[in-house]
Amino acid sequence: MSIEKEINSIREKFSEDLGRVVTSKDLEELKVRYLGKKGSVSALMISLKDAEDAQKPILGKSINLLKNEIALAIHELMEKINSAELDQKLQKEKIDVTLPGKRRRLGRLHPVSQMLYKVVDVLIDMGFSVQLGPDVDSDFYNFEALNFPKDHPARDMQDTFYITHDLLLRTQTSNVQVRVMEKNPLPIRMVAPGRCFRNETVSARSHIFFHQIEGIYIDKNVTFADLLATLDELWRRLFEKEIKTRYRPSYFPFVEPGIEADILCTQCHGGGCRLCKFSGWLEVIGAGMIHPEVLKAGGIDPEQYQGYAFGLGIERLTLLRYGISDIRRFTENDNRFLAQF
Repeated sequence: MSIEKEINSIREKFSEDLGRVVTSKDLEELKVRYLGKKGSVSALMISLKDAEDAQKPILGKSINLLKNEIALAIHELMEKINSAELDQKLQKEKIDVTLPGKRRRLGRLHPVSQMLYKVVDVLIDMGFSVQLGPDVDSDFYNFEALNFPKDHPARDMQDTFYITHDLLLRTQTSNVQVRVMEKNPLPIRMVAPGRCFRNETVSARSHIFFHQIEGIYIDKNVTFADLLATLDELWRRLFEKEIKTRYRPSYFPFVEPGIEADILCTQCHGGGCRLCKFSGWLEVIGAGMIHPEVLKAGGIDPEQYQGYAFGLGIERLTLLRYGISDIRRFTENDNRFLAQF
């Protein structure tokens, strides 16, 4: 068959195939069949090399004309099919405006955040100001200035995440103490809320990150009785009832003397459970009179001024306040649990 007859044959065949197209997919397949690299028009261009030299310009023009006719016909039909398919899709996707809308649930504070803000509010009412400190701090402010020398055995009490030899993730909000002493005039009455980090085994009562509130009060004639009165008032306001507590001697390098405060376990009411390690009590705070060496590190004369410090764990208080048995519930992001608060 000559190239002229083949051109006419392809034109006629294309018209027949175009008439059978229904969907955009059919049209795309037709386009590939005629205009693709292995399509009919491309085959014509390849066969052009066998024609006589005098005929090549004429035949080439005819092939290009056929190619343009096919491309234009496909383009026009594609616009019609796309428009029809869009109308059909819109018909199926009609929105019934009488149906109720999707409920948008409001976000809320995490229970740990609720407790932290509540403690801060109580302490502000008691005359404390709020100071913040860095999560990443130097060894000096986190340990050395708090009476933890480099070789002090008390460093073994805390498993620390070190970033460099001198930088670390703070293990306690006590790192704010000396910073505040250096920059603020006396008397000082402040609290420092924040997140702390320790490389501990995760269990029902401990985690590798947790929240603390550090509090200090420095002035002339501050006594241990002032500390106990402050803590008793704090428990009363937080739990909105009289709470059974006990204070026992304890050791912290940055206070002397030091105490720990326990609250009667609200889960078992003193009977003993996993949360309180079957002791009936749960430790919530460490406190004491600020060590003279810490006052000196902050530029304060311990012969003229005294002070107390306390640090309480927010997660522990939240466990007690709501009778929750496992501290890990706070970080599991279970909406069924969080929605209760």
